[in-house]
Amino acid sequence: MNIVRVNSKNVIYIIIALLSSTVKVAQMGHDSIADCAKDMNTNTTLAYSSKKDEIFGLCPAGKLCSELPSDCIQCKFDLNCNYGLTYTADCNVLGQVDCIGKRTFLREYICRYCYQTEHWEHKCLQKNSCSSVASPQQYYRTNCSVNNDVLCLGRRRFMKNLPCNWTGGYRWSTALILSITLGGFGADRFYLGHWQEGIGKLFSFGGLGVWTLIDVILISLRYLGPADGSLYI
Repeated sequence: MNIVRVNSKNVIYIIIALLSSTVKVAQMGHDSIADCAKDMNTNTTLAYSSKKDEIFGLCPAGKLCSELPSDCIQCKFDLNCNYGLTYTADCNVLGQVDCIGKRTFLREYICRYCYQTEHWEHKCLQKNSCSSVASPQQYYRTNCSVNNDVLCLGRRRFMKNLPCNWTGGYRWSTALILSITLGGFGADRFYLGHWQEGIGKLFSFGGLGVWTLIDVILISLRYLGPADGSLYI
């Protein structure tokens, strides 16, 4: 009988311990859920704030609503418009933007897609990874974005093929003067970045004058340019 009583007590103690552990685990789970909910609320607030700050950074405050850039407004376009004709779009200011005047207004636009805008109506990322003096002329593909004051259909950022016409800062007049005055010492070749030819021209005294004369003609005709493939200023 004593053994049975002891075992019964042990069983009761084990049950009580298990119940206590379950209560603690449930409390911990409740605290974790509360912490997660708190974090979610915090993250949501931060994301909204960061987006709002980003919009405010693009949209100036205290400006007339009708003069806001295209990133600060939403416009409804007629998708069945005729290309090249001028239409009127219904525009309204984004909810997070502060401006003066009516938040709904009309704005004119030309029926065309953004990639069809003129070159002065968009800006493109310039690259110098090609030769500007190659024949036939080389092209490169780059990212372009429409100016804020231009309304157009489709995506405002697009890819475009541009001719390679970058410059490295070399002046044609400087190269020509160096070729005429110090061409016998290879100064024009050194200036344009043709180091090997410059050294050869220096030690041969301009090819006894022949090489110097040829370089003067080539530079004057702009046939001889910078070694990096760029154009003269």
